[in-house]
Amino acid sequence: MRSILRLDDLEPAARRHLPRPIFGYVAGAAEDNLSRDDNRAAFGEYRFVTRILRDVSGRNPATTLLGRTYDMPFGIAPMGISALIAYRGDLVLARAARAFNIPMIMSGSSLIRLEEVHDAYPDMWFQAYLPGEPDRIAGLVDRVARAGIETLVLTVDTPVLANRENNVRAGFSTPLRPSLRLAWDGLTRPRWTVSTFLRTLARHGMPHFENSYATRGAPVMSGSVLRDFGRKDHLNWEHADQIRRQWKGRLIIKGILHPDDARRAREAGADGVIMSNHGGRQLDGAVSPLRTLSAAVEAARGIPVMLDCGIRRGTDVLKAMALGAAFVFVGRPFVYAAALGGERGVEHAAKLLGNEIMRDLGLLGVLSPAEIGPDQLLRLPQAGQEYTHRS
Repeated sequence: MRSILRLDDLEPAARRHLPRPIFGYVAGAAEDNLSRDDNRAAFGEYRFVTRILRDVSGRNPATTLLGRTYDMPFGIAPMGISALIAYRGDLVLARAARAFNIPMIMSGSSLIRLEEVHDAYPDMWFQAYLPGEPDRIAGLVDRVARAGIETLVLTVDTPVLANRENNVRAGFSTPLRPSLRLAWDGLTRPRWTVSTFLRTLARHGMPHFENSYATRGAPVMSGSVLRDFGRKDHLNWEHADQIRRQWKGRLIIKGILHPDDARRAREAGADGVIMSNHGGRQLDGAVSPLRTLSAAVEAARGIPVMLDCGIRRGTDVLKAMALGAAFVFVGRPFVYAAALGGERGVEHAAKLLGNEIMRDLGLLGVLSPAEIGPDQLLRLPQAGQEYTHRS
């Protein structure tokens, strides 16, 4: 990991380590990758207006969210099948997050039981993909509550399967299908094959989708996987109301882009929302959440509005917070780090981002992320326009 100096260094290293289908699943998005690419481009449209001659020796990046103070203003976003990308990947992410005192959201498309991950990090959050079926909703919500989890994240931007042509080209499918190509990819990536795939099979058997519902789901190489992920197109606000009545802990709704939906989530009793276009993995052409963040913060009026998608630098974190985000989450880089270096890899990535934030706070002339406001952020004028300062 010594050669990893920034989060963007993790992707080419992971490309060399992971079999092509697995890497393609993580790195790819939907169709032409317009939304994935715009998630990065949106941050590039803003510049900081720094303040000078301020004593910044006491700067502190700690941030309070939902009654808990974390050491940094960022957490680990959910990523499906992490345990196929890195050995015991969900546990790796959870333990690293606990050591670094940041939140970690476990994906509902995970291959390790949520109860085991909660034992490793009692403050982990659980992300649910739920169908529009009241009985199945109630069963999973009961299971999450019995496990002692306090924060449930309802993901709402996956009503139908996306058109992920990148996965097809890379040879990835759900379910995974044995093939000569897959075997060749494994042979050409022996470190991953031995340390992750064969080690998992030897110690834990064929991975299953463990947390889609209240009971164990299908193995990753089973034709019934797609049936397990069906009927999400029935999910609606009435089901969100059902979850809020049943769930006594903190409820977060993830996958919002429209400000009116942020308002509706607050009215439904959500304790917070996460602005997200699913890393560009759903509707290609969906707007970057950064572009609608400020309007959503105004619409949500009082509940924390968080954001994921496209964050790679400390300056990205602080730009989002200047626009009103209470917190941010980072996905792909942390799962790459887990694949490359296990817990130490994830901690290394978190330290890189944390060190950038500490440095950026000082250069901005502020002591904490909470001090940054829109007055220190300037959106670049569009081509053909000139910026005019208004005092």
